[in-house]
Amino acid sequence: MSPPPPHPSRRALRRDLYAVAAAALLVLAAVTIGTAIEHRDGSLRVGWPPLLATWDPHVGPGTPAALAVAAAVVAYGPALAARLPWRPLLLAGWGASLAWTWSLALVDGWFRGVAEQLTTRNEYLRVIDRFHDIPRALRDFDHHILIDAPANWPAHVAGHPPGATLTFVLLDHAGLRGGGWAGAFVITVGTTAAVAVLITLRVLADEQRARRAAPFLVLMPGAVWVGTSADGYFTAVAAWAVAFLALAVTGRRPAAAGFASGLLFGLTAYLSYGLTLFALIAAAVLLLGTHRARPLLFLLAGLVVVPAVFTALGFDWWEAYRLLVTRYYQGAGGVRPYGYWVWANLACTVFIVGPATVAGLRRTRVSRADAPGGTWVSRADPLGTLVAAALLAVLVADLSGMSKAETERIWLPFALWLLPACAALPRPRVWLAAQAVLALLVNHLLLTGW
Repeated sequence: MSPPPPHPSRRALRRDLYAVAAAALLVLAAVTIGTAIEHRDGSLRVGWPPLLATWDPHVGPGTPAALAVAAAVVAYGPALAARLPWRPLLLAGWGASLAWTWSLALVDGWFRGVAEQLTTRNEYLRVIDRFHDIPRALRDFDHHILIDAPANWPAHVAGHPPGATLTFVLLDHAGLRGGGWAGAFVITVGTTAAVAVLITLRVLADEQRARRAAPFLVLMPGAVWVGTSADGYFTAVAAWAVAFLALAVTGRRPAAAGFASGLLFGLTAYLSYGLTLFALIAAAVLLLGTHRARPLLFLLAGLVVVPAVFTALGFDWWEAYRLLVTRYYQGAGGVRPYGYWVWANLACTVFIVGPATVAGLRRTRVSRADAPGGTWVSRADPLGTLVAAALLAVLVADLSGMSKAETERIWLPFALWLLPACAALPRPRVWLAAQAVLALLVNHLLLTGW
């Protein structure tokens, strides 16, 4: 049973605005207190707290396109999302996400916005030449994680399992060399995440709410960091793992979809240690499924493939993670104060998801009342359950202390699953405009780290 469209009562709208105002105050506190801390001792290690950015008002070649895409999605997105046939809607959503993310990236120009992002001193492309012999590099990977190790890895390489670096190594080996191809790959793959979420919502919740969420997934403010940080690519891999699992547990080709989901979940764990928290979202999908038993076997079969390959090639995930924790505290993680970041990280999340998601979260419920056969019963609401699982993953990551700062990109994979809450909002054009304005202001007033 699909819930009725949201009713725009004045009381509900006032509560939405109160939630947004509270989020704005959180951001203001993070900016004000963070700036004071940075001026005092520089311990936050970010240029414009709470974001890793610097104040630099500017426009660029992507500005006209970004304004045009935002205006088009605000004006026509909700109507098209409601009327287009399903498959054309998925293609249109991906195309619009591509246009939005590319235009935002190009606000900083081709070189600064795309081609040089993954070539800086802490990034993956700086070590391509050390992976000519991939098995040997994997066997030796753990020996270069610590800061005091000989030829230590750059921060992002050391901070992730080698699946992240190997992605760009394989691109290079395929002839797609350099930062331009790497940036294009991240944007192209990263923007498919919106399609994965729509498929998941349709099969687990209902098509109507998936359609209402579609324009918000396109105009995600976090697109600023999808183009071009590798976390945008991680976001898509994790999102498709969830989508295939949703297809499997609802009886749609359970063997193939279950195996594909396990394969991608295994890859996710070898792209980023923190994305093991996607087990919480996977558990929510399994809880919501109606055909759990058969796909579970195929899910587990797929899940062991990537770990088995990396282990056979000599990489020890657990040892690498143990060393990473030490490396984390050897660097900025050992300086950045937990007492600030444990709440300022949530302010970073507001920048990713935008005011519409904050208001939508206020309206989201984990259960709903249905009346089958005339008797009212309480059932788990699939959309609310997915959102709650993503929110729980964010909170666990936050409390762990292993995500102090830079969560505007690190938490992209989790934040994406908060956006479906926007399906509950009335007056979508107003909220979409607010999302677009936030992204445009961030990208034009700040020079972000990604």
